Amino acid sequence: MRTTFKIIAAAAAALTSTIGMAADEKQSFVHEGSTYVYTTTQDAGRQVIDGRRYPSGQKFHLIVRGNRVSGVSGGVPVTFKTAEATGAAGGIASVTR
Repeated sequence: MRTTFKIIAAAAAALTSTIGMAADEKQSFVHEGSTYVYTTTQDAGRQVIDGRRYPSGQKFHLIVRGNRVSGVSGGVPVTFKTAEATGAAGGIASVTR
């Protein structure tokens, strides 16, 4: 579970840095051997992040509200502060924008 949290936190750190980018533009990054492909949209002042982690194909759906991130990744509910995600972003390599 701890590893899952670290991966999701790292993903969210990369994803929350995309605020202001064009909606529905697919983006991706690599972290610990997995590739995350996702889109971001704005909904009622919240950033919504939807995507999949490959090669497993697991879906994730995250909502950023202020300094909190919540959602589901691979069927597991997740919630954490954006500050926690920021510290986990060290090993992320960007693939596309």
